[in-house]
Amino acid sequence: MAYFSFLRRLPFGLACLLAVSATAPQPLTLQVFDQRGLPVEGAVIEIAPPPGSARPLAFPWRNAMAQHNLAFQPGTLIVPVGADVAFPNLDAVRHSIYSFSKTARFQIDLYGRDQSRSQRFTIPGTVALGCNIHDKMRGYIRVVTTPFAAATDLNGLGRIDGLAPGAYRVTIWHPRLRAATNELVQTVVFAPGQRARVTIDER
Repeated sequence: MAYFSFLRRLPFGLACLLAVSATAPQPLTLQVFDQRGLPVEGAVIEIAPPPGSARPLAFPWRNAMAQHNLAFQPGTLIVPVGADVAFPNLDAVRHSIYSFSKTARFQIDLYGRDQSRSQRFTIPGTVALGCNIHDKMRGYIRVVTTPFAAATDLNGLGRIDGLAPGAYRVTIWHPRLRAATNELVQTVVFAPGQRARVTIDER
């Protein structure tokens, strides 16, 4: 009661901000390491929507994977199932993107600088990308059916908003993860205000 009495004495805008801050759940944070204890960048973390969840299947980032400096950027992109992904070419050379993955088999003909092409992804799973002109280019699109997904950063950290602390079945995907379909599924306990940790076995 004392807290809400304190809020009543504050300016309206500040009181609203503090009230929201007091009730909004903090992001669930998971750090992924390899068997040597090193952080893993570009691992995809997925949590299935809990019963009754009404969160829309969407993400704050663009459904776009650019070609820049002869590389796919970002190297791993998470998109909702059914998304149209743009492939803008920011290089001075032409690219021809393709995939032989079961989830999406396609080829985009050559196109040049400041041009863009798009492709729709309707099947959940992993799409491995390449370029017919530049063999060293590799990229991955993870097509998901949950809004609770994130990719780990340089420090192996992934953050997922909108879920309360607790135990969840978590799927972790990485192109070098030593497992069928490069996936690990396990129960992870997220304690309030604490960082969970998972170790994967990399090839």
